[in-house]
Amino acid sequence: MPQTVSELLRNRPIVLAPMEDVTDVVFRRLCRAQGSTIEVTEFVNVEGLLRGCRNARRKISLAEDDRTTAIQIYGSNPERLAEAARVAEAAKPLFLDINCGCWVPKIAGRGAGAGWLRNPDAMVAMAKMVVQSVSLPVTVKTRIGYGPESDMPIVDLARRLEDAGVAALTIHCRTAQMGHKGAADWTWAAKAQSVVSIPVIVNGDVRSADDAERALGETHCAGVMVGRRSIEHPWVFREIAGRFAGRDVPPPTVSERLALCREHLRANVAFRGEPYGVRVTRRHLSGYLHGLPGAASMRQRLMQCDSLSECIDFLEESEARAA
Repeated sequence: MPQTVSELLRNRPIVLAPMEDVTDVVFRRLCRAQGSTIEVTEFVNVEGLLRGCRNARRKISLAEDDRTTAIQIYGSNPERLAEAARVAEAAKPLFLDINCGCWVPKIAGRGAGAGWLRNPDAMVAMAKMVVQSVSLPVTVKTRIGYGPESDMPIVDLARRLEDAGVAALTIHCRTAQMGHKGAADWTWAAKAQSVVSIPVIVNGDVRSADDAERALGETHCAGVMVGRRSIEHPWVFREIAGRFAGRDVPPPTVSERLALCREHLRANVAFRGEPYGVRVTRRHLSGYLHGLPGAASMRQRLMQCDSLSECIDFLEESEARAA
């Protein structure tokens, strides 16, 4: 593994995107085992963190194996962001990331997340303030613009964020107003990377090894970030890692799919207790079971089950039948 954050960010990183209620310590560990090289926490609200909110504190609590994990913070007040950055820095993440890309109206509408894109001058000043408040590297995750715009601000913004001291930039190649709709336009990441010396990570519609290879080939960006695809198919990280190493990795076997179901269930119950740990795993299980014989009935059974032991017994019986 590269020895510095800068080297890690430049060496074709395969990054697990920050996702609320998804990228907790359990899921980060699963994705790391599959080949992610950097993981980002769930979004941490700076106001909650500074108030000592239990949920915000949970999000910045890093495990022993979280050595490649960055903490992402969001807020609309630059002074509070800088103050929260110092609190998050004490948790010893790999680096700190500022969320300037969340399009959800209750966040962007209040000036946080992608709301910063409405005022690029304020966004750059805020980033500079955060950079100067901590000793760790600071990165920014953003979108190509708020939209609709004929000339997206991302290229000039990338230059200005580099000048402000930002160590790397992740660009989700949609506007904030697009949300997750429409196709991501990677050409904007290419344009941004061409005018800065800091690493640019391309995000949006990276769902496979083919996508990752094409994204880097078309944009010459430093690496890729994978979000929603990982929820249902964390094997995407090993598939991308294999492609970057010059080899194709076969899809997961039936046994691997069922084994990951069991592993994730057990880990979530150990972390969150029962039955909540079982319930929060359900969003992943449908994807894990994809392509298996009888997958639809298996999903239905697991969606109705709150008991860890019952789920494990059912999965082991299913594997025995499939053998």
